[in-house]
Amino acid sequence: MAKSKHNHLLDTIGDFILNAKKEQLVHLYTEGDFFDGRYIQIKGKKLYHFGTTGYLGLEQDQRLKDAAIDAIQRYGTQFPLSKTYISFVMYGELEESVQRIYRRPIVITKNSTLAHIGVIPTVVRDEDVLILDHQVHASVQNASQLLKPRGIPVQIIKHNDIGMLEDTIQQLRSKHQKIWYAADGVYSMYGDVVPLKELLPLMEKYHQLHLYIDDVHGMSWAGKHGAGYVMSQLGELRERIVLIGTLSKSFGASGGVVAFGDDQLYESYRIFGGPQTFSAQLEPSSVAAALASAKIHLSEEIYDLQRDLAEKINYCNQLIRESQLPLIQENVCPVHFIGTALPAVAYNFARRLMNDGFYMNVATFPVVPVKNTGIRFTISRHNQKEEIKKLVESMKYHYPKALEEEGYSMNQVRSAFKLPLINEKITLAKSSEDFLRVQLETSIQDVNPSEWNAILGERGAFNWNALAFYEKVFSGHENPHHNWKMIYLIIRDRQQKIVLATFFTVAWWKDDVLAPASVSEKIETARKSNPDYLTSRVLSMGALITDGEHLYLDKKHPYYHEALKLLSVEVESLKEKYQCSMVIIRDVDANDQDLNSIFHTQGYLKINLPEGTVIEPLAWTSTENYLQLLSPKSRSHVRKDVLKYQSYYEIVTKTHLDKNELKRAYELYKNVSNSNYAFNNIEFPFTLFSEMNEDPNWEFITFHLKSKYLKDGDNSMIGVSFNYKTKESYCGVILGMDYNYSKEYKVYKQILFEGIMRARALNKKRIYLGLTSAQEKRKYGAQIKERVGYLQTLDNYKLELIESMAGAK
Repeated sequence: MAKSKHNHLLDTIGDFILNAKKEQLVHLYTEGDFFDGRYIQIKGKKLYHFGTTGYLGLEQDQRLKDAAIDAIQRYGTQFPLSKTYISFVMYGELEESVQRIYRRPIVITKNSTLAHIGVIPTVVRDEDVLILDHQVHASVQNASQLLKPRGIPVQIIKHNDIGMLEDTIQQLRSKHQKIWYAADGVYSMYGDVVPLKELLPLMEKYHQLHLYIDDVHGMSWAGKHGAGYVMSQLGELRERIVLIGTLSKSFGASGGVVAFGDDQLYESYRIFGGPQTFSAQLEPSSVAAALASAKIHLSEEIYDLQRDLAEKINYCNQLIRESQLPLIQENVCPVHFIGTALPAVAYNFARRLMNDGFYMNVATFPVVPVKNTGIRFTISRHNQKEEIKKLVESMKYHYPKALEEEGYSMNQVRSAFKLPLINEKITLAKSSEDFLRVQLETSIQDVNPSEWNAILGERGAFNWNALAFYEKVFSGHENPHHNWKMIYLIIRDRQQKIVLATFFTVAWWKDDVLAPASVSEKIETARKSNPDYLTSRVLSMGALITDGEHLYLDKKHPYYHEALKLLSVEVESLKEKYQCSMVIIRDVDANDQDLNSIFHTQGYLKINLPEGTVIEPLAWTSTENYLQLLSPKSRSHVRKDVLKYQSYYEIVTKTHLDKNELKRAYELYKNVSNSNYAFNNIEFPFTLFSEMNEDPNWEFITFHLKSKYLKDGDNSMIGVSFNYKTKESYCGVILGMDYNYSKEYKVYKQILFEGIMRARALNKKRIYLGLTSAQEKRKYGAQIKERVGYLQTLDNYKLELIESMAGAK
């Protein structure tokens, strides 16, 4: 199995957060010796605080503070003992009070994250299945991973997609006893809510369906006794529902709450609930503050607090309604989200607002899709109407200026969030459009051959002739997966000097092309009945058949940053035009931090790609001379695994194969294509190979095993490579093997070695050895080029679905 470097979502997340940190918008510290909830001080500047989740402001209530202080004075800073043995004296009263709020059995936990870690593995049994809304809180998703070692399936569906949920239930109902669906009551970014009106009839229809709902952001500001948004809709907690609440956030103290609609599940978790059994309990100060808050919740005062907050939320909604700010969803809850689409716009906008005296949160990947970045702000009782008005006025002033400076438009943002478009007067900052010009062509015939070849023609199998060849081959097929649309983009300055050049293809990709082989193997099982499963129309730099540095960029040019922004604008337009769900910028130097920063702010996720492998120069005069250029270990490897077996073969280089040879060569290619899950590509059509057979720029190296080593009736051709020749380069593009012989007779290693020798015989300056298996190719003298790509997708669903399959049993 060919090995390749694969992507882990945590690496991508870490990279994204690091970029946001460099913008000085995350991982900040507050300052000062006093905090009242209304203001926050950062880097010496006093800001209005519109980022809290303490929506009712109870964390500043004197009664809670006094209770916490008194508890510390009487009981100390902690009660260091597991609740399995004994609970702190005030715990019983707190549990009784919170149970009165929910009117169902409850368990108090250290926090909601530990609640998920304890509850999910307890209530979801081995015969059950868990379905996750793909926007359910990360703490729920992380806890669900504990089910996988037990063989419990965990599936992901699109956000609030009840139709998809029902389809999934129907597929699973005969295989599992209980079907759990996990969602948030109030989603913490956009402030949208769980669709209970659709879910409850579904529970009536399918009695296997159980709900697991995290309602920590709905707590206190809604519901009878502040029991939360979900309870405000349900009235009472029903059987087959587990509800997670909080004693933090709006409740004003610390801790988590689990409320059970089922007495048996309650007993199971209370007796043995994972970290609930072994972890330390809440500190006396937290228990006392929570008890003081519970008393407020159980009084009529809670409704005064709720009404006060609701009035401010409605006031904010009214002000935004009178503006053109792209509020993603008008909410009854305290969470609001102004879309910016690009991280660059969000960073610009957030800095402007901070400079104007307002603190809010930048919401970016992974909590939202990368192209759905925005500013999340919350309304709390600390905020006064006058500062809410100032905030909206500041946003109205700075938002269009942030768009202008980043070369983006309001309608581009609205389009990214599927909001209605508006009549818009676009004013772009004076930059790229004044100094640079874009040439966009849909055929290489409209591009100057010598100009193209001078900048990109020796970087791989994509010189002018190769691209004309691909245009011919990948068109007019009955199967849409075999049709490509090719686009050539060249950006010049006023003197017609090329600053940037590349090409793109619009083609169907398998979404798992860069996933671990184990994931692709599972997905291919599903594709036997549904060939289009997890496939997408992708706008990709380069093509699925090409390898090399596809982006020419003159980094010495004063406007190369502007050229990259223009590239992003054109790519977005092409993505919309050809209805692509994903964009991939390919084969960028992994160590180029400048490009990483630029693509990040333009809404791209950095992903690892298989390393590039090239041997250059090809300076030896004989095989022995070549071996002397290798390390002793590599030299030994070539002698033992390649030269030793050469006598078993008849190796022939051909510019043309006869009909039977071509058919056999295609069979060998399909062997590799169907088993190379490390780079799971859509299979190329036979037309590609028949056209190669007629094109003088292609040649074949065939590997025939001598008859005495063959099994009866087997074809002697057990290996083949398909190679493209440019003026200076030799490109190993595709290969095929017979796996019945590959291990015993080292077919793959023979193909590598003969390609290298052929490149030298043709006096080429370099050989490109293709994707994957970089460490094997290193043994033959290949230089390894670490490369990354940049991905832009419409939502996180497919990314998270594929990531969830990694490690699943």
